Amino acid sequence: MQTTLVIGHKNPDTDSICSAICYAELKRRVTGESYLACRAGEINNETQYVLDRFNVKPPKLITSLEPKLRHVYFRRIKGIDGDYSLKQAWEHMQNQSVRSVPILTPANKVEGIVTTGDEARFYMEDQDARALSKSAATYSNIAETLQGEILVGDGKGRFSEGKVSVASANPEMMESYIKENDLVILGNREEAQLFAIDLKVSCIVVSLGAAVSQEVIRRAEEAGCTVIVSPLDSYTVAKLINQAVPVRHIMKTEGLICFSEDDLVSDVRKAVAKVKVRYFPVVDREGSYLGMVSQRNLLSVGRQKVILVDHNEKGQAADGIRSAEVTEIIDHHRIDSVETMNPIFFRNQPLGCTCTIVAQMYREQDVEITPPIAGLLCSAILSDTLMFRSPTCTPVDERTARELAEIAGINIEEHATAMFNAGSCLANKTADEIFHIDCKTFKADRYTFTVSQVTSVSGEELARVSKRMLPFMREYVKQAEVDMLLMMLTNIFEESTELLFVGRDARTIVSHAFNAECGDASVVLQGVVSRKKQIIAPVVSAIEAL
Repeated sequence: MQTTLVIGHKNPDTDSICSAICYAELKRRVTGESYLACRAGEINNETQYVLDRFNVKPPKLITSLEPKLRHVYFRRIKGIDGDYSLKQAWEHMQNQSVRSVPILTPANKVEGIVTTGDEARFYMEDQDARALSKSAATYSNIAETLQGEILVGDGKGRFSEGKVSVASANPEMMESYIKENDLVILGNREEAQLFAIDLKVSCIVVSLGAAVSQEVIRRAEEAGCTVIVSPLDSYTVAKLINQAVPVRHIMKTEGLICFSEDDLVSDVRKAVAKVKVRYFPVVDREGSYLGMVSQRNLLSVGRQKVILVDHNEKGQAADGIRSAEVTEIIDHHRIDSVETMNPIFFRNQPLGCTCTIVAQMYREQDVEITPPIAGLLCSAILSDTLMFRSPTCTPVDERTARELAEIAGINIEEHATAMFNAGSCLANKTADEIFHIDCKTFKADRYTFTVSQVTSVSGEELARVSKRMLPFMREYVKQAEVDMLLMMLTNIFEESTELLFVGRDARTIVSHAFNAECGDASVVLQGVVSRKKQIIAPVVSAIEAL
């Protein structure tokens, strides 16, 4: 069952977080399907206080909705060691029904790749008699490839010098072409076996399972010559022996394409589009091997299903929203630019808080609102309406909040004050952190502008913040890729806002928007506490009138 993510906007406020948690819970209880509450940014102090107060865990952080390789099905194909023989690697790929396999280090890192094509090319090419020694094949690989047994010698030893010879002639003739350190394939003639040992060969392979005398064994042990007995005939032994070459000898290491599970699927698709390789290794964040992904897997990845709460604008949505399938939107803001592929459930009401809508939906679905859920819903309404002081607050919001407070067992005034005090802990934050506590970006005509808002119950604290923020904003606007920055320093109890502004035409726009005499970079607006209803609309109108 695919999990649907329920997620609010970037720089989430209390409404964004609580509506995601509560709506995901409602959907799970109504449908029995899998829904996960998520967030698109860090949790502010006020929201953390609310979560702690009702003992609720924060939603999962989602930095991007664009699918990553971890979301793609890929095969957990077991990798192999570089000392595997070509025969063992071939059998491994046949058993796994794959045409490529990764070669791994003892630390589970990808060392190389070998394919059935690589093996076929090596085997079909005209390899000289020194191919086996050039690869430093182990004697255990040689014995296993030839279905044989090592009678004398160490299986971990390597055949690393000399050539492979077939002793089909008499001993006198053998001396002319068999040299020291060679590997010699011969039959049951004891005389030839002893003569090869006397020539100081590295290994003799006795074919047809012929018995080896104790004298041959004794002489081989003294000479340090490995003795392998194979049941195969000499022709077959000679034909198969190069299959004992370790895969490390032929594996691809240059231009190796390897992907992290955190790589975006779109980036991976571009990287493999023109590559004639079917499977690619996937590693974790530490570079350890996980499995193999195919181009077919990359084409079949599905779109993540998402429900948006407390926003419907692309600029405020989590990164990668275009790659997701939006199935529902629950919001109380103006309708903007999120596009969907199919008709969806879209509920947008002119209320002061998204959580008011969610509370209504619990009632409509006849689903019980538990005390923790009631506490989250009520907290969000108090936050978004500034304890009913915001002009966005409606009678429905206040009535709903008071009903929820009874279920949660909280006193509204005491709880709201504690929330606002928790959110006003600004002294230890940097100017950048303060600005991004709650900021949203908007577009109007030829202008892009960001509006940040900080609320407090202390006028002294807001005055200190004001002195810090203007120098920061003047520098930040140069790199923020917007035309104008606005910042609301809102005093909740006095119901007023000092609006700071910097950027292109900022003073002119603010002056026209509020019909007020402005300072160089600020103006005090009495009765203004709502960004959505009292700031955005006048600013957009002033921009359009320029």
